[in-house]
Amino acid sequence: MNGTHFTDYSLSEEILKALHSLGYETPTEVQSEVVPVALEKKDLVVKSQTGSGKTAAYGIPLCELVDWNENKPQALILTPTRELAVQVNEDITNIGRFKRIKSTPLYGKHPFHIQTAELRQRTHMVVGTPGRVLDHIERGTLSLNRIAYLVIDEADEMLNMGFIEQVQSIIQALPNDRVTMLFSATFPEDVARLSRKYMNDPVQIENKASGLTTSTIEHSLIPVSEADKLALLQDLLIVESPDSCIIFCRTQEHVDQLFRELADLGYPCDRIHGGMEQEERFEVMNAFRRGQFRYLIATDVAARGIDITNITHVINYDIPLEKESYVHRTGRTGRAGKSGKAITFITPKDGRRLADIEAYIGFEIPRTKAPSEEAVDRRRGDFEQKLRIGSQPKKDKRELLNKQIMKLNFNGGKKKKFRALDFVGTIAKLDGVTADDIGIITILDHVTDVEILNGKGSLVLEMMQNTKVKGKLLKVRRGKK
Repeated sequence: MNGTHFTDYSLSEEILKALHSLGYETPTEVQSEVVPVALEKKDLVVKSQTGSGKTAAYGIPLCELVDWNENKPQALILTPTRELAVQVNEDITNIGRFKRIKSTPLYGKHPFHIQTAELRQRTHMVVGTPGRVLDHIERGTLSLNRIAYLVIDEADEMLNMGFIEQVQSIIQALPNDRVTMLFSATFPEDVARLSRKYMNDPVQIENKASGLTTSTIEHSLIPVSEADKLALLQDLLIVESPDSCIIFCRTQEHVDQLFRELADLGYPCDRIHGGMEQEERFEVMNAFRRGQFRYLIATDVAARGIDITNITHVINYDIPLEKESYVHRTGRTGRAGKSGKAITFITPKDGRRLADIEAYIGFEIPRTKAPSEEAVDRRRGDFEQKLRIGSQPKKDKRELLNKQIMKLNFNGGKKKKFRALDFVGTIAKLDGVTADDIGIITILDHVTDVEILNGKGSLVLEMMQNTKVKGKLLKVRRGKK
């Protein structure tokens, strides 16, 4: 059945409470089609445009289906990029927060030993990039014998990035008796072959509300010479005055150069590309998500799966090399039913690539003229005033949920023989606190992190200063989220 509210599905109170806290009330089209089928444990092939809400479409049933009492991973989610792995892991954690679902991200450029230590804990789900997941499998640090659910997210991008062989190696190492769900914005033959080979009579779902591009995006082309691109961009930003905009360049060098040029002009901007350190990339994306700057200059590394609300404009400063990238870039705007604009700069040498893109998306992108001098002059004052006011912070859908959660850090762990039950038993006996107020517990060798839910963190922090755990008084402080 297709429900009009999440309460129409057979979901536990813990999952419904988290969805309410996250502001999820009405399922998107893909969620209404995927959730009931996934809850029935059927294989799924889903063709759905980016921005349709597919992470929650598989995240909600997975959080419902996994058994909290099982220590070993029961679900494996493969994503093409590190950024997407981290974001999906965060989304899964938030959806499963009140059920205390523990999800662990595995991706490159992150210390292997830290990930291995996480996997030694009770772990219900793993979200990772193919290379790092395969590395853990080959080293024996990722247990597979309890894996009952496999999700292949952004399957077409796995193909484009050359990960299909790694994905196949991972699939071959998994138990045969599992549910497999494959999600893809486009459906090239290699992805279709993957589904035929490794899936059991999958239910086919296509998000019929849109083709390759959503109807909520207004597409346009502006002819320009390479030398005049920067001047055109300045005029366009003045006339359009976007609140939140991604400007795509083809190379890291172009991103760096354009970032310097816009920063010198005093524009609130930052950049992201594959040559940056991973932590710096995460920081930039989080700052953009919070609305700390308006213009993100990026290579295609930022084009897939990053869920940032209310991006009003995407500008292709350089036309993409791959026709599929046009779909993935422009899909950053017009998300969740909101409208957006996708503007592409086209130089005389870009004709062949443009023809490939238009043939791929199935329509001719409307040509338009550069903003006139009169239009630029009319809007200049308002634009400069907006720059002086600065960027406006955005409300994140996770904000309310995270406000209710405090992580407490105790200076005792495995080496001192502490178990999760020791902390639950102690904290649940405090006045005004129950076991329902205790979230995910992570026990490492020397420290333990305990999430306190429902806004009771400060209360527990104060009372635990003088309360012993297993006969020992531990130092406790507020931990980092």
